[in-house]
Amino acid sequence: MGKRTPAKASARPVQHSRPPLDRVRRIHHEIARGRYPNARQLAAELEVNPKTIHRDLEFMRDRLELPLEFDPRRNGYYYTAPVTDLPAVSISEGELFALVLAEKALGQYRGTPFEKPLLAAIEKIAAGLPETITVALQDLQQSISFRTRAEPMLDLDIFRCLADAVSHRRQLRIQYRKPGGGPVEERVVDPYHLANINGEWYLFAYDHLRQAPRTFVPMRIQSAVPTGQTFTRPKKFSIENWLRGSFGVVQGTGDYRVVLHFTPVAADYLREKKWHESQQLRDLPDGGVEVTFRLSGLSEVQRWVLSWGGHCRVVEPPELAAAVRQAAERILQAGSPPTLTT
Repeated sequence: MGKRTPAKASARPVQHSRPPLDRVRRIHHEIARGRYPNARQLAAELEVNPKTIHRDLEFMRDRLELPLEFDPRRNGYYYTAPVTDLPAVSISEGELFALVLAEKALGQYRGTPFEKPLLAAIEKIAAGLPETITVALQDLQQSISFRTRAEPMLDLDIFRCLADAVSHRRQLRIQYRKPGGGPVEERVVDPYHLANINGEWYLFAYDHLRQAPRTFVPMRIQSAVPTGQTFTRPKKFSIENWLRGSFGVVQGTGDYRVVLHFTPVAADYLREKKWHESQQLRDLPDGGVEVTFRLSGLSEVQRWVLSWGGHCRVVEPPELAAAVRQAAERILQAGSPPTLTT
């Protein structure tokens, strides 16, 4: 290119991010018609920054290998050889696989405010793929699927209100029902974050009644109404820090070293996953495995231990061992058949 063109690939790394294909097509159309557009004109027409247009032009020249040059006399770009259409966009097998996984994973967002923009993004990418890739994509659709054990029963109107409040920092007045059939309570909250953890949705917010951060389950929110106030999310807020120490989403105030022994039957399955960031594994002589966690609470790990159906034994702490034993005794009592009388 001439002096005003972006630097050659040898002087600057080639762009690895793919710009929106519809914008590239419009730039190509203007150049192919011999209009000699420049970056400023294209930016005004496409309502983007001229720097964005320069990146698009680099992409067209370096990645799509179009014969693109800048004519200083005409103050615009042109093709030095005939170009009938944009070349097919190449995509690696890994990128294709990731695209299919993304579309399949979209199932957990059905009906939520996130579904439409996510689906639109996936369809836009798929629309730009060459036909041979599209056929392969259809084949992969039949080969990959996601299944969830239980689908959350979301009130979509309330969920949209929560998502909007998180996005725009709007304070909410909610009616919240605690588990166990307790009374509905009114809370004023500053919604910080919505997260899907292990297939379940949670709202992380500052609770003005408790004057502390709290975790809420959207399915238990009976109503949500903006108060008209906005809030500033603390700069130190981080969902990673919030959940650090918990085995799921429940925060505790303790500091427990949890040691569990798993039988050989369960050992392989346990080794196949990272259950917690603090996890440490040690093989046992009998073929089992020892796992150690550092947790702030015990309620969630207690339920997890029970889910292994006797293939997990609590070594420490003693209060966890006692809680698991008591829960197991309640299960036995609840499952005991009635006494026969004659």
